[in-house]
Parts: sequence; structure tokens; C-alpha cells
Amino acid sequence: METVKIDYKNIYYPPGGILLWILIFLELITFGIALIILVINSKDNLELFHQSRLHLNSTFGAINTVFLLTSGAFMAVTVHQFKQNNLKEASLFIKLTMLGGLLFLILKGIEYYLKIKSGYTLGSNSFFTFYWLLTGFHVIHVLVGLVILLFTQKGLKKRTLLLEDMEAGAAFWHMCDLIWLLLFPILYLIF
Repeated sequence: METVKIDYKNIYYPPGGILLWILIFLELITFGIALIILVINSKDNLELFHQSRLHLNSTFGAINTVFLLTSGAFMAVTVHQFKQNNLKEASLFIKLTMLGGLLFLILKGIEYYLKIKSGYTLGSNSFFTFYWLLTGFHVIHVLVGLVILLFTQKGLKKRTLLLEDMEAGAAFWHMCDLIWLLLFPILYLIF
């Protein structure tokens, strides 16, 4: 199989490819618009949003932030090790990346369970509608990211993985980190 040398100094070929970055920008714009709408809606219901936010567990949110940021750091190390052709180390760090994502999902699942048990569902009020839609959409992204990383790990193990594929998986994973860094303070801390 012939490999194609990519000129990463060319803006039209960013790590992971231009189509992936178009997708990432569209996802960030979508979340950004949703957060702007959330803030606009909160202006009419400041007390409702504040009282509802108090029912969120900011400790869970902070721990999940640590899980995702740590897994993002592990992903950066994975790419670095892969570029150095240290495949054993790259394999270890991608597994640690996935562990961080799984821990995030487990804690988010516990948080969802506790919210439902307490009666705070999608239809409870406008704050919880935004909470469920935004965090649920983010959870879907984390799940997709984990599937991408699983295929990346398999390619790494088989030694068929290309650098472009590794960087594409890393870029998607870092997008999940960035989205959470927008969601966490707005939903858990500001209102």
C-alpha cells in the first residue's frame, strides 16, 4: 500500500484532514448556538435557572472534567508516541485515553440516574431541558469518540494505522474535551 505524504504546513491539510475540521467547527458552532440560546432563555427565568442548577452535582461535573482532560492529555501522548514509532507506549496511552472516557460515561450515567430518580427529567423545566439535551448530545459524541479510538487501537495493534487516522481520532477526542469545557462551567457553575 502506497502512503501519501501530507504537507502539514499547508492550511488545507490540517491534522486529520480538512473534512474532519469542517465537522469539528460545525459541532462547535452547534453547541455554541445552543449555549447562546440557553443564556438568552435564562434571562427570563434567572431564579428558575439558579434554583435548578443547584440540583446538579458540581463535584460530579468537576470529576468528569478531570477524567476528560486527563484522557485528552493521554491522547496527546499517544499521538506523540505513535509519531516516535513507540507503538507499545502508544497502545498503552490510547487505552488510558479510553479508560478516561469510560470513567466519564460511568459517572455521567450515575448522575443521570440520580437526576431521574429525583424527578429532574427532560420536561421538568427549561433549565433541565437544556441540561439533558446538551449533556446527552455530548455523551453521544463521547460514545462515538470511544468507538473511533477503539478502531484506532485495533489499527495500532495490527500495525496498519496511518498517522492521518491517529490524528483524526485525536482531533475528534479533543473536540469532546473542548465541548465539555464549555458545558461544565455554564451548566454547573454559572447559574
